[in-house]
Amino acid sequence: MAVTLSKLSFKQNALEPYISERTIDFHYGKHHSTYVEKTNILIKGTDMEHDKLENIILKTSRNDSRISIFNNAAQVWNHTFYWNCLKPNGGGIPAGDIGKKLISDFGSYEAFVEQFKVAATTQFGSGWAWLVLKDNRLEIITTLNADSPLIYGCKPLLTIDVWEHAYYLDYQNRRPDYINTCIEHLINWDFVTAQMEGS
Repeated sequence: MAVTLSKLSFKQNALEPYISERTIDFHYGKHHSTYVEKTNILIKGTDMEHDKLENIILKTSRNDSRISIFNNAAQVWNHTFYWNCLKPNGGGIPAGDIGKKLISDFGSYEAFVEQFKVAATTQFGSGWAWLVLKDNRLEIITTLNADSPLIYGCKPLLTIDVWEHAYYLDYQNRRPDYINTCIEHLINWDFVTAQMEGS
């Protein structure tokens, strides 16, 4: 099969008490894995059966007849990226180049945090908040449902999943608390830096 379920870089209980093992079990073990299964079913026998995931997303992103493929494939990619953006004992003010870039492009780390929180909190319904690099400048964008920065010419650096399945078991309707917790305790700035340096 062309698409596989990526392994988590941490144990399913490693993000506790901020994100519970139960949430990871449902989010990764059920939601994410189902997107993988559906993608493989939908691409079987097509010209995309052996394509890389990114190619599948780009081929189907503006094709109404293939929207089901796009929705599932993009969700596989988005979720894999999201898991990589999290780690135990993460979060806080980043050092190094990413820290300098945040200050350069947003004015301060605190200004970035405030804008990122607003974007993630006010994204209506299901979707994602992203820190992206575009034209060598950091920007914050949101995408609805399965949509991805990949199709807009942006380089994704960081994301937070604001679909309810990402936080509802732990935070119920308190999306802002979940967002604050991720920023303060879970962001994997090493991964974010690697994405920026690989641009």
